Amino acid sequence: MTAQADPVALESPASRVVVVLTTLPADADAGAFAETLVRERLAACVSIGAEMTSVYTWKGTVERARERQLLLKTVERLVPVIKTRLAALHPYDVPELLVLEAADGGEAYLAWVRESTAG
Repeated sequence: MTAQADPVALESPASRVVVVLTTLPADADAGAFAETLVRERLAACVSIGAEMTSVYTWKGTVERARERQLLLKTVERLVPVIKTRLAALHPYDVPELLVLEAADGGEAYLAWVRESTAG
């Protein structure tokens, strides 16, 4: 029996699919924010979560804020551009920006993300 090559392992680091997490204030126009990133082909899809409460420390004080979580599905090579774009678009001084590698996924979905973010 011949071992099958793992398609995720064979992809180049630049084309690895990643999920970028960020939050926006609940009253921000998350739809317009998401649409900008998709139109600019920086994300194949941006999912906007329901309103939630975040509890965090800021400048030595425990704060609470109403926010929405955004999940950007994109590729690793675009992360530096996304960092720059989020800094320009985001209302926070220090926006959440976490990048999580998609270790595996549906081959058709991963291919769609790559195609949707191709320059």
